[in-house]
Amino acid sequence: MVDGANVVGATPDGWWKDRAGAAARLHGRLAVADTSYDEVVLVLEGKARGGMPAGRDAHLRTVHAPRDGDATIAAQAEKALAAGHQVVVVTADRLLARRVELLGARVMSPTWLLALLD
Repeated sequence: MVDGANVVGATPDGWWKDRAGAAARLHGRLAVADTSYDEVVLVLEGKARGGMPAGRDAHLRTVHAPRDGDATIAAQAEKALAAGHQVVVVTADRLLARRVELLGARVMSPTWLLALLD
């Protein structure tokens, strides 16, 4: 589960000038990534939602947060954990990290994911 805002924000490449474009670029990288995960969930919030429609693209599912991304990520993680799936949440947000760890998810940093995508 990818906190799109945190991952995009980890690289100072001007993403704030075009949040939708930055989200689309991250989606493109995730779509072609060779990972061991059955499903990757990209959560987008705010203006970043304009970069990619919600829905599934092979192993990648994009979810639009109706308000804040943290609540959506926590809800998605809780649902997946209740279904018996192992969940890894990629975020730098300490409060969100603690919240999903209490649910039973593992947390990895945006730099971990970006290194995996490179």
